[in-house]
Amino acid sequence: MEPIPLPSHIHYELVLQLLERQTMFALNRSPQQEQVQELIVTLRKAFAQQKHLEESCLRANVPIDYRWSLNEQKPAPK
Repeated sequence: MEPIPLPSHIHYELVLQLLERQTMFALNRSPQQEQVQELIVTLRKAFAQQKHLEESCLRANVPIDYRWSLNEQKPAPK
């Protein structure tokens, strides 16, 4: 079975750190801070859902290919 492509965990971590450390600080008590907080919660939920999918794949012996980019080349067939 071909590995299923999933985003590398670092993608979630990078976006979350940007939102939490820089975006929230830049908005300093503005009405948009609540929207950013909702976005952070949504991203954390998406990351948790991906982890559940990964656990399911492991139980089903479905290989995972963590991707860093859309431009990665597939390995040549053997």
